[in-house]
Amino acid sequence: MIRYLRTRVLSLLRFPSHLPAAHLVPLHGLLSTTASTSPKPFSVKDFLVTDCGLTREQAIKTSKRLSYLTSLSRPAAALAFLSARGVPRSGIAAAVAADPRILSASVDRVLAPRFAELTEIGLSPSQIVDILSIRRTGSLRGNLLFWIQTLGTYHKILPLAKSNCDLLSANLDKVIKPNLNTLRECGVSAFDIAGGSMYSTRLFTVRHEVLMGAIARVEELGVERGSGMFPRALAALSFLSKDILHGKIQLLRKLGFSQDELVMILKKAPQVLALSEKKIQRAVEFLMRDVSLQAPYIAQRPVLIMYSLEKRLMPRHSLLEVLRQKGLLGVEWDYYTIAAMAQKKFVQKFVDPYKSSFPGLADDYASACLGKA
Repeated sequence: MIRYLRTRVLSLLRFPSHLPAAHLVPLHGLLSTTASTSPKPFSVKDFLVTDCGLTREQAIKTSKRLSYLTSLSRPAAALAFLSARGVPRSGIAAAVAADPRILSASVDRVLAPRFAELTEIGLSPSQIVDILSIRRTGSLRGNLLFWIQTLGTYHKILPLAKSNCDLLSANLDKVIKPNLNTLRECGVSAFDIAGGSMYSTRLFTVRHEVLMGAIARVEELGVERGSGMFPRALAALSFLSKDILHGKIQLLRKLGFSQDELVMILKKAPQVLALSEKKIQRAVEFLMRDVSLQAPYIAQRPVLIMYSLEKRLMPRHSLLEVLRQKGLLGVEWDYYTIAAMAQKKFVQKFVDPYKSSFPGLADDYASACLGKA
């Protein structure tokens, strides 16, 4: 371009008489014309707010995942396509906030074909964009049909897919169906997973040999297939290695639990082994040292180990110690009853009656429960 300008200018200077005056373009005119073709600066944040409907806070966070954009041509095309298909502005904003890369998807190769195939199975534009904000590759149509037939409705699938997008793309015949059949044999159905967050949806999509290994580890811990605790144990422990499980069992032994007590813990609350070693040690040491509980008592009520130490066990223990020292408890309560009591009921029983006698008691307890004390 520079060489062309130089040649053009010299030509005009050398042969001025051969051209009409109107064709004598000043050099600064040529330069300004060239400069006007440079790409215009753009703001991804402004586009996300003004065109996509995100809040300024959402746009700041989301724009970081679109830092690779060199222009807004593809996002503008994707946005125009979604709007033309009837996706409401709020639906577009939610989809972009969930996965801003949907704006980079090709209309011809991705968005249009996906809309066509998912419309055929009865999904609305809003439902389709929700799915595409989770997954845009793989056998979406086949997987969605399978889950709709298995669970009954699209609305049960969406939260599961958000927690595990592989549900929408994993191979049905090689992964999902074999895993589902094996889980059914262990007493875990698709409805169990759809109905409660305690069951990990990853159990449906891991390699079958990984699932079988996890089942074997849970059985080695003494939890039997078909028992009510087996699904919980499998969900909690399936992605922990044998070495990690062994280390946590050794820690419980070191903390004073016998073999029979360990078996009791694992049968009643195998989720304890999903906790970090630090959490297990701090909780057990607090219960034994500060609350003066014995290992057999804890083993019969292992959920105590799972309660939040900072936001539940310690604040309640400290409050009861104050009331006990003032002679206000009357009768000695069973510790598990106190720990398991719903927060609202605990406050009504042990905080509200003493607020007037102890100014600041309620505020101090509330702060402690928030971890501020």
